[in-house]
Amino acid sequence: MSRKQHLQKLKEDRIFDLLVVGGGATGCGIALDAASRGLQVALIEKNDFAEGTSSRSTKLVHGGVRYLEMAVTKLDRVQYNLVKDGLRERYNLLQNAPHLSNRLALVTPLYRWIDIPYVFSGLKLYDLLAGKRNIGHSRLLSRREALRLFPTLKAQGLKAGVLYYDGQFHDARMALSLALTAEQQGAVVANHVAVSGLIKAEGKIVGAQLTDSLNGESWTVRSRGVINATGPFADQVRLMDNPAAPRMLSASSGIHLVLDKRFAPPDTGLMIPETEDGRVLFVLPWEDHALVGTTDEPADITEHPRPLDTEIAYLLRHVTRYFNLQVETTDILAVWSGLRPLVSDPKAADTAHLARDHVIEVSRDGLLTIAGGKWTTYRLMAEDTVDHAIAQFNLAARQPSCLTEHLPLLGGAAYAVKGDLVLMEKYHVPADVAAYLNRNYGDQAEQVAVLAVAGYGARLVENHPFLEAEVLHAVRLELAERVIDVLARRMPLALLDTGAARQAAPRVLALMAEERGWDQNRCEVEARLTATRLSEGL
Repeated sequence: MSRKQHLQKLKEDRIFDLLVVGGGATGCGIALDAASRGLQVALIEKNDFAEGTSSRSTKLVHGGVRYLEMAVTKLDRVQYNLVKDGLRERYNLLQNAPHLSNRLALVTPLYRWIDIPYVFSGLKLYDLLAGKRNIGHSRLLSRREALRLFPTLKAQGLKAGVLYYDGQFHDARMALSLALTAEQQGAVVANHVAVSGLIKAEGKIVGAQLTDSLNGESWTVRSRGVINATGPFADQVRLMDNPAAPRMLSASSGIHLVLDKRFAPPDTGLMIPETEDGRVLFVLPWEDHALVGTTDEPADITEHPRPLDTEIAYLLRHVTRYFNLQVETTDILAVWSGLRPLVSDPKAADTAHLARDHVIEVSRDGLLTIAGGKWTTYRLMAEDTVDHAIAQFNLAARQPSCLTEHLPLLGGAAYAVKGDLVLMEKYHVPADVAAYLNRNYGDQAEQVAVLAVAGYGARLVENHPFLEAEVLHAVRLELAERVIDVLARRMPLALLDTGAARQAAPRVLALMAEERGWDQNRCEVEARLTATRLSEGL
C-alpha cells in the first residue's frame, strides 16, 4: 500500500489493538510481532523509519564481546544473559534476513604477549556460549597471518592476533523490511506521522492525537493500548502521559567515519579491544568502503545530532595508531552521529546504574514504554513487549505466542546468494550493480531491475552502484516521502559518500517530483531540507 492508503486506514472509525509509536528497530519489530499474532496494529514514526539511532549503528550483529568481559570479570549475570541472548538473536537475524546480513571475520591485533591468552580464551568462551548457533570458530593468528588478513594493520610491535566471527547487516533497510513485513501481516504503517497528544477516558489512555509531519493535518486514532518505542525520545512521550514522570533515559553519542575501501580488506574487519581510555574500536568493510567507529560521549537528546570535531579527531588518532597508513581528515568521505539510549529503571532501587539492557514500564494510566536494548536483540525485545501488552491491555491475539523467531523478512524468503548472476544474465545489469541489488533487496531485486531496463538504469552518480530505478521503487513500494529518505535510508549513499549524495540529490528530486507531482514550492522545500541534512546531520 502507499502511504496515502495507510493514512486513510489510520483515519477510519475503528479501534486498533495497539498503536506503536516509534519506527526504529524496536517499534518496527513490535509491529511485526503483534501483527503476526493477529492483533490490529498501527505503527507511526515522526520522521522516516530508522531515521534516528537505528540507522546510525556500527552495522554489527553481535552477542557483545565487551559484555562478556564484564560478565566474567565482575561476575555479572545480567551481562552474561545479555551475551547469551545476543548470540541467539544474532543467529536468528542472519537466518531471517540473509539478504541484509552476513557473517564477518574480525581480527583482534595483540601487541603485548600478556594479552594473548586473555583475549583468546575470552573469544573461545564467546564461541562456546553460542553453542549450536555458533557462526565460526575463533583461532589464534600468528603475526604473519594477522598481517595477511588485514594488510593495513601496523606491523611494528605486533605479537599475534585472534580471529573471530560476528554478523554484519544493513540497519536502515533492516528496519524498513521489518515495517514492510509488518504491513504484509496486516499492520498499518506510516512514516512522517507524529504523536501530538495522548487521549484518555476515565483515567486510562484510549488513543492519541496524530499529526502529519508533511502537511500539518491532525486527527485522532483510538486504540486499546499505546506502546512508546521512541528510543532516546521515550521520555518526551512519557511526559505527555505524566508531566511529573521521572526521567528514564540519558544518552551518549557515537560517531562513525567512512573511508575509501583501501583502508579495510573486503571480507575482514578489525576489532581493537581497548583504546587508551578503555573503549572498543572497529574498522570494518561495509558497502565497498571502510567504516570506523565509534565514540561514546555524553550527549543532549536531539533529532539530528551533529558529529563534533573532537570526536572525529579521536577516531583518526586511534586509527592511525593501528594502521600502517596515515589517515587524514581529507580521507573522510562521510561522517555521521547517532544517539545511544542509556536506560535506568525508574522503579529500581539504584537508578544511577545504566545498562544497555531493556526496561519495560507501564504507567498508571496505561502507557507501555520499552527502552534500551540494542539492534541485535530487537526481536527479543519486541516479543517481551508484545507479551506484556497482551496481558496489560487484555488483548485477544489469534496466536498468543511469538511467531517471529523463524519468520523471514521481506526480501529474505527466496533470497539466493548467487541471485546477482540472474540479474546480470536476465537484465544485463553490471556486476557491481547486480551484487548490490541482490544484497539489499533480496528476492525483491528483480522489481528494481525491471525498472532499470524500462529506462531508469542510469547510475545516480559515477563509481557507485545506485540506480535511478531505486528512486522509483522507493517511492512506489517503500514509503519514501523525502529525498533524504531515499539517499540515506532506502540506499546508503549519504552514509557512504556525502559529496556523491550531493551530486545525486538533484536527479533524485527530479524523479520524485515527477512521480509525486510536486509543485515548485515543494521542490524548493525538499532541496533546502536535503542540503541541511547532508551538511548538518542525517
